[in-house]
Parts: sequence; C-alpha cells; structure tokens
Amino acid sequence: MEIEIKTIPLYQVAFILKNGSYGQIPETLGKVVEWLMSKKVEIQMPVYGLYYNSPMEVSEKDLKWEVGAAFIGDLEGEEDIQIKEIPEHEAVSTIFKGPYGEAASVYTALIEHAQNEGYQIAGPPLESYLNSPDEVPESELLTEIQFPVMKK
Repeated sequence: MEIEIKTIPLYQVAFILKNGSYGQIPETLGKVVEWLMSKKVEIQMPVYGLYYNSPMEVSEKDLKWEVGAAFIGDLEGEEDIQIKEIPEHEAVSTIFKGPYGEAASVYTALIEHAQNEGYQIAGPPLESYLNSPDEVPESELLTEIQFPVMKK
C-alpha cells in the first residue's frame, strides 16, 4: 500500500449532510448526482463520503456523515442539498482496493504515516469512490482515503 502526503487544490462540492445508517448512502449520493446533472454542471471528481464519527463510537442512529460530489459552475443549494468550498489543504492519502465496508482498515496506517512525517490529523476521513459496484466486483472497488493534515 502506497501512502503519500499531497496537496489537495481548492474545490467546491454539492453535498447532503445526514444522520443515521450508512445504508442510506447510495440513495443519498444518487440524489446529489442527479441534482448536479439536472443543473448541467461538470462533475469534477469522484463522488465522496465524509465520516464525522464511527459505528465503533456511536449507535447507528447517531452516525453523522455527508456524501457529495465536486463540480465546476455556479450553484446555490436547494432543500437538503448544500454547497461549500473546500480550501486548498494537505492530506495523507492512499488507495484501498476491496469492499467499501473494509476501507476503514487502512485508517490506522494513514494516521501513523502522517505522525511519522511530522503531521497531525486535522479533520475527518474522506473516501472518494473511484469506480462503482455496478461496474466491477466488490473485490475490485477502488477507494481513495484521505485525512486532512497539518504540520505539527
């Protein structure tokens, strides 16, 4: 597994913030993507999930997460779809190959790598989904996992 510290450029996203089961992710993400497509903007990068807590820390109903996609264009949010700008930042990053439910298995390695390089974790993990379970078997799914970092 290759782990790197990289600079993530400024970008904007459309997203939905949710509480509850991760089972809602596919439907919620589909809603964001369909909304962006209806607005005829360019979706800029793979869709993502951002996870503010863990099923190991809280009950399923208290899970807090967001899903969304970056885009190029000028939009304002509607209903539960929000827009935000993500400033340029550094992140510790790797690509995980396998089922989505197992991606968190590399979180510890990312955190340790950041610490060994003189960084500290500065926010929750972001998972970018580089391909789709509609297109490849679960064992071939690719997820880029990032933690934002800052120098100690």
